[in-house]
Amino acid sequence: MPSQRTDWKARARRAESHLAALDGAVRGIAGVIDLDRVLQLIVDRVRDLAGARYAALGIAGPDGRLTEFLTSGISAERRAQIGAPPEGRGLLGLIIREDRSVRLTDLVADPSSSGFPPHHPPMHAFLGVPVHVRGRSVGNLYLANKRRGGTFTADDQRLVEQFALHAGLAIETARLHAREARLAVIEERDRIGRDLHDGVIQRLYAVTLQLEDVPELVDEAPTEAQARVDRAIDAIQAAIGDIRDFIYGLGSEAAVNGEFGGDLEMLADEVELSSGIEVRVVGSDIRLPDGTRLELLAIVREALSNVVRHAQAMTATVTVRKTERGATITVADDGRGFAPGRAAPDHHGLANMRSRALDLGGRLEVRSTPGEGTRIIASVPLDRGAEKGAR
Repeated sequence: MPSQRTDWKARARRAESHLAALDGAVRGIAGVIDLDRVLQLIVDRVRDLAGARYAALGIAGPDGRLTEFLTSGISAERRAQIGAPPEGRGLLGLIIREDRSVRLTDLVADPSSSGFPPHHPPMHAFLGVPVHVRGRSVGNLYLANKRRGGTFTADDQRLVEQFALHAGLAIETARLHAREARLAVIEERDRIGRDLHDGVIQRLYAVTLQLEDVPELVDEAPTEAQARVDRAIDAIQAAIGDIRDFIYGLGSEAAVNGEFGGDLEMLADEVELSSGIEVRVVGSDIRLPDGTRLELLAIVREALSNVVRHAQAMTATVTVRKTERGATITVADDGRGFAPGRAAPDHHGLANMRSRALDLGGRLEVRSTPGEGTRIIASVPLDRGAEKGAR
């Protein structure tokens, strides 16, 4: 009876030690972000806890062959001597294909074993378990040779299966992070494309308008021709600066450093110089958050660009009005307009303007009548956090 109690106490202490070590390992795993480091930590910890001489973790590709292989207990020099890692054709592949744990007294004697390459350490006692991601076997975690001899036990198997579970979670987390990163890249591409269209491309289009009749002016009015070329060069240099700023998500330098009213006045002057259309700014003395100011300026730039290209207008007016909920910006022209229900010119630019207004928690309206011009109306809240929470 005393010997049984001693055995129970020893097992209890061993179980308590395993739980403490497992808890420490899991906490350590949770604190590491890099997938390779997480998986290497899993392999190292499970080898120590199970008292094994060697441990390894393999991850399989879509064809079932191992694409990644991490080891513990084998020196870098020995790994270099062994050469290429296993491909998963023998017992390691069997664990993945059949999706089951395997415990062997002698690995070499098992018919599924494909043998060892030169310089590989001898292995006999074996324990391998599958690694799952979303219920599908994607790899295996295995141990070889107990340090004190003997075979691996059912307790060892349960322990390794717990670590295999954490390995699967780590792999899935890394894949989710990679997916989020890809989505972020797509969103960033969309943002840059939209900013380039609404800012830089419109500015460059204005430059082409300035230069259209320069060849005739060279003979008839050389001074004016020179002035237009100089303005075009300045505009191109500003566009280059905008490209740089858009890539880094900073917006144009003028919009960052100036007030909204000053930004609109500069934009109006630029449109007048490039197109000859008179642009008036009304009621621009309003304070706006920086992000709102940048987005609204891009909307106004796009709207005025549409006036220049499509409206055949003589004048355009930009009106800024403060409302109970925020601000309303209206760009109106006296051009030809278009019939309700018909597609508005420049769908891409209109979509960009709507998207910017929605990003601010607001909306965009387009009102037009044939022969009476067009009005673009952007209404946005100034308290963006409250508005977004209500949607």
